[in-house]
Amino acid sequence: MRVHNFSAGPATLPEAVLNRIRDDLPDWAGTGMAIMEISHRSREFVALAERAEANLRTLLSIPDHYRVLFMQGGATAQFAAVPLNLCAAGQRADYVVTGTWGQKAVKLGAPYVDVHVAASSQASGFTRIPDRSDWDLSTDAAYVHYTPNETIGGVEYPEIPDVGGVPLIADMSSTILSRPCDVSRFGLIYAGAQKNIGPAGLTLVIVRDDLLDRARRETPSVLHYKTMADAGSMANTPPTFTWYVAGLVFEWLLEMGGLEAIAKLNDAKQAALYTAIDNSSLYSNPVHPPHRSCMNVPFLLEDASLEARFLEQAVAAGLANLKGHRSVGGMRASLYNAMPMAGVEALIDFMQEFERSA
Repeated sequence: MRVHNFSAGPATLPEAVLNRIRDDLPDWAGTGMAIMEISHRSREFVALAERAEANLRTLLSIPDHYRVLFMQGGATAQFAAVPLNLCAAGQRADYVVTGTWGQKAVKLGAPYVDVHVAASSQASGFTRIPDRSDWDLSTDAAYVHYTPNETIGGVEYPEIPDVGGVPLIADMSSTILSRPCDVSRFGLIYAGAQKNIGPAGLTLVIVRDDLLDRARRETPSVLHYKTMADAGSMANTPPTFTWYVAGLVFEWLLEMGGLEAIAKLNDAKQAALYTAIDNSSLYSNPVHPPHRSCMNVPFLLEDASLEARFLEQAVAAGLANLKGHRSVGGMRASLYNAMPMAGVEALIDFMQEFERSA
């Protein structure tokens, strides 16, 4: 029996996609082989890869002057890849920090770029987005980097920030494909797959053509955007299974009605859960309401001594992975695209019953 999995990542997958994977194994597309056994150079897999990219371009309305790369290493590898590809040695880049992942981007990018923290919400405990008027942007920055959604603190930008003509770089690992997005506002977008795209192991990079060939000589080939673009993302053996699943997820999203339709579902899910929290005397959410995440909803229990019992009873009720990140405590419900409204309703019913009996 499947449970409602609220994990922040690796996250739940659409049941329709899981059923398709089950049916495809061990004979994929009549080849007599599992997808994991198919050469990435084969005609069949190349066709799969091209179809996945085409569907992604349709979903996000990606302009023709952007390249889509299917890479590896997660967002963590991109923390180094971005400065290695976009900056000369010693050049400055601006970072806006609104949580743990922004902090990690700064830390892991610092060996390769002169990091300037243009704004940070650390003083507020990462519970809000710094006012745009307070950002101290450099006049000579190679790019401005930010994290549209912070999975741990549950903070999300309500809109794309305006940074003028400087390339805007976004770590969209936890928010990509959750709603329509104007890709043309960005120089580069990257996202780990394990939240809204598929299993862990794949990293999407969407990069504007004029930024494609700026890499420093020491950039490793597997992180070199132009090398990967020229090789069709196959400069080395790609994670073929994850690429295949990502393609199925893209097809599922199109069948659901695209990003406009999934955004309506996501808005309904988060609104229902936040309303339940705000109407409760036991639960609370610490994030400034205009900056609350649609994807990751942290909440605290007024009496922390009840947390262990809450988690134990939640698991018994078929609600998994609700424990908050160790750095902030409490609970966290991740409402990625594949989480059905039924899962959110089950969580709300459980929370209300737990509060009545606490």
